Amino acid sequence: MPTVGNVWVSPEKGSGRMDARAAVRAIAGHGLEGCAHARPGTKREVLFASREHLDALDLEPGSIRENFTVEGADVHEWPIGQQVQVGEATFEITMVCDPCIKMEAIRPGLQAALEGRRGMLARVLVTGDVAAGDEITLA
Repeated sequence: MPTVGNVWVSPEKGSGRMDARAAVRAIAGHGLEGCAHARPGTKREVLFASREHLDALDLEPGSIRENFTVEGADVHEWPIGQQVQVGEATFEITMVCDPCIKMEAIRPGLQAALEGRRGMLARVLVTGDVAAGDEITLA
């Protein structure tokens, strides 16, 4: 069963910094509490990324600014519209997260290397707490 390996929030837009959290509150129609990257009311509230993709590119969890580092699943296999239960919260997968030019600041060539591997964006359907170690269930 896939699990949340890491939980990340960004304290401010543009900083590039992601802070690890043991747990976070996902808020319906908003994103993660305290995360400046959330775009409330859009398809881009939360980013799920696969640990296996990070490992394949020798990247540390949190480095591509994901909110949830997923262990044991390729999130790119989750179809658009898939509902995902994580901890007390429910998410809907809304779109592929195409790697942007900001990835080049992490490492030259990373934007191209992440094509098809950056992660999946989602919106929060049901408010609830999510913690590192929580199981992920496809609903």
